[in-house]
This record gives sequence, structure tokens and C-alpha cells, in this order.
Amino acid sequence: MGFSRVLRGSGTLMATLVAALAVMTGAPARAGEPEKDVLKFGFIKLTDMAPLAIAKEKFFFEDEGLQVELEAQANWKVLLDRVITGELDGAHMLAGQPLGATIGYGTQADIVTAFSMDLNGNAITVSNAVFEEMKPHLEAGPDGKPKHPISAAALKPVVERFRAEGKPFNMAMVFPVSTHNYELRYWLAAGGLSPGFYSPDNTSGQIVADVLLSVTPPPQMPATMEAGTINGYSVGEPWNQAALFKRVGVPIVTDHQIWAYNPEKVFGVTSKWAETNPNTHVAVVKALIRAGMWLDDPNNRAEAVKILSQSNYVGADAEVIANSMTGSFEFEKGDRRPAPEFNVFFKHFATYPFYSDAVWYLTQMRRWGQIPTAKPDEWYFETAQKVYRPAIYMQAAEALIAEGKAKPEDFPVGSDGFKPATSAFIDGLEYDGRKPNAYLSSFPIGLKGNQTVSGNGVAGG
Repeated sequence: MGFSRVLRGSGTLMATLVAALAVMTGAPARAGEPEKDVLKFGFIKLTDMAPLAIAKEKFFFEDEGLQVELEAQANWKVLLDRVITGELDGAHMLAGQPLGATIGYGTQADIVTAFSMDLNGNAITVSNAVFEEMKPHLEAGPDGKPKHPISAAALKPVVERFRAEGKPFNMAMVFPVSTHNYELRYWLAAGGLSPGFYSPDNTSGQIVADVLLSVTPPPQMPATMEAGTINGYSVGEPWNQAALFKRVGVPIVTDHQIWAYNPEKVFGVTSKWAETNPNTHVAVVKALIRAGMWLDDPNNRAEAVKILSQSNYVGADAEVIANSMTGSFEFEKGDRRPAPEFNVFFKHFATYPFYSDAVWYLTQMRRWGQIPTAKPDEWYFETAQKVYRPAIYMQAAEALIAEGKAKPEDFPVGSDGFKPATSAFIDGLEYDGRKPNAYLSSFPIGLKGNQTVSGNGVAGG
């Protein structure tokens, strides 16, 4: 779908756009009464589930005629499985989950998203012992503190010492198709360390790996690192700051430093649920958009922290949550730095489901062997369009504008679903969502062209 003009005009122009999008996707132009008004949504205990909590606590769901129950889930697999079986109507999901399910990686299911929940929000933490070993390899800034962003090149000598002593260097992430996995892999590879590959016969992701990555549930990461099972991890908040507060680890780099304004979580439902409940779907997205807008008002962050600290939501101490959510982020103890956009819930069109975001995740799946063979550019675009549903989002946006709760300029009206090319990555490489294979070819470490993972190595050219 290619709308070349960005419309910033009246509600009539907006309505015209939405109607056009609806025709292209088969979605109704305007939503009526919800087909289902009693709903149960799942989430994982992370700060970025905030839009769901705020939509409930501030009665945005209620305003849409919805009675919503929010239920914490044990892990990402359980969450996805319960959405597929219908036990949950929808959920806070890793951005890679709907895409992974759609292409049949791990679990085969048709999952779609019409709402991106946030930008940024993750970090990488290492144990105190590892950080002490990294210190001699860190460049100091004018204030004597480490210059940021910290490159994985400073970790490389530590990993090499482990290898020389015959010990594995273990790090954790939350799920094979998680943002955290791809961000950790991106950071390691940009610093000259191989995070390993996947193959159809070996789904450990540790083939030809300098650093061994494995899955650990987010709330368990600080304790697992304290026990010495892992040497570091990539996770969302508050579990990086929790390690700092417990004095068991040091957050060293944020995902905003790895890829500025990266998409993080989405709200996912099955395609069947979306087809059966189109009006309900739009109503949910409306409520979540309003929650994102509320969250990005700095005056509301302190209240949001209190809400999230409740045991039925994130359940971490308010002080720990506030350490990343109220305008700053603490790295080494006492090294607090401004981070006003560590969590972004609405600004920068954060909630719009851009196709180019989906394509980036698919490139990383291909880069590390989760997509085992080469695919043409068109495959990436088609897969993105199967999963990401901007037309539904725009219906919700148009309704909010008509109700006076939002303005046309709040949304990327007229977008073709692709953000401009950007080089806002830690390695400076440019990503253009319209050129996925060219992007893959630009990486020194990772599969490209017709390469495959065969046995214990990479084959082909």
C-alpha cells in the first residue's frame, strides 16, 4: 500500500485515508459496538506492560465498553500458547513472537498485531566480576566515568580468558525470538564476538558461538547471575536496575544505545480473533493509544511507577522501577545518566505498527539461522503485511480524532508503513526496511546471501 503524501489535514481527509486502508485490508471503515466486551489479556511482569495497566486503571478500556482482566503469565511460551488456545483474548508480546509464530519458528500460529506497545526499555547487564575485568578496556570520559555506549569489544578479552581456561561464557535472554536476544546478539557481533547460530537440527543458537546464550525468565535473571550460572543478560526493566540494587551486577548498555528508538513489545491476538471481533479490536487499540499518550506525559510517570509496583502488575519496588522510568538510568552504582526516553510509549509514532519494524526482526531471524535459507526481499514484505495491521490502528486513530481525544499530527497519516532509513545503531550500519537482503550483506558476522548453517559451521556463499 503506497500513500506518498503525509496528510495533516481535516478529519475528512483522515476518514478518506482510513476508508482506503479498510478497502485494502478488508477491515470495516468504522467500528461499531464491541462483539465481545468481557476480555482477559496476558502480560509478563515488565515495565513495558504499562499501557495495559494504565488502560485499565485509568478506565480507558471501560470508556470503550470493555471489561478487561489482566493476568500475569509464567513465561513467554505459556503466554503465547494461551493466546493460541483462546484462554487469553490477547497479550503483551515480544515483537518477534507474532512473526516467529507466523513463519512457524517454534510454534506455528497466525498471530497479528495492530499496536506497538513501546520503544526502547531494555538493557544488558553483566556480573560485578565481569564488569571489573572489563574496566581496563573501557574508554574514560571527561568525568573519569566510562564513555558510553560501551562496546562489546571491551567484553572480548574477558570471553577470551574464559575460553583459555576452558570455561564457557554464558549470557541469558528471555526467549529465542525476543528483542532481547536480537539486541544482545547485535551488540556482541558489533564488538567482534559471535553469539552463535541456529539450524533446523540444532535450536540452541550456540553453533560457532563465542558467547553461549540461553533462556531465563526475566524476574529470575538477577538471582541466576548471583548464583554464577550466567555471567550477564539482556532483559527489560526493572530487572537490570534490580541487579544494581541487589549489588549483583552492573547495567552496561541500553537498547536505545544499541538501536535508538527500537520497537520493543506489541499487543498480539490470533488472526481468527481479529476477524471475529473487529470492533472489539479497534476499541482495544483506542484504549491502548490513550494509555500511551497518558504515559508519555512526564507529569504522569511518578503515578505510573506506583501503579506498576503493585503486586498484580510488575511487583517490583517503586524505587527500582523509577530508576529507569522517570528520566534517568543508573549504570554502575552512582553513575546515573539522563535517559528521558529510556521508555517511550507514544512519541515518535511509537504505537504505530510499521512494516519496517517487522522486516528488521525478520532480518535478524535470518541473520542467525532461525530462517534457515535465503528469502527474496518480497518475502519479507509479504510476511510483514500478514502480521502487522496498520489499517486497524488507523481506524482507532480516526475515532480518537473524531472524539477530540487526539490530533491528526499524532499519527503517521499517509505512511506506507516504512520508516526512513537509519544508521542510529551502535555499529553505524544503515538499515533500510525496503532492502532487507542488502542490509544482511552489510554485517561482518551473520548469515548472508545463500549461506546456511550446516553441522557445526556455516556453508555456502
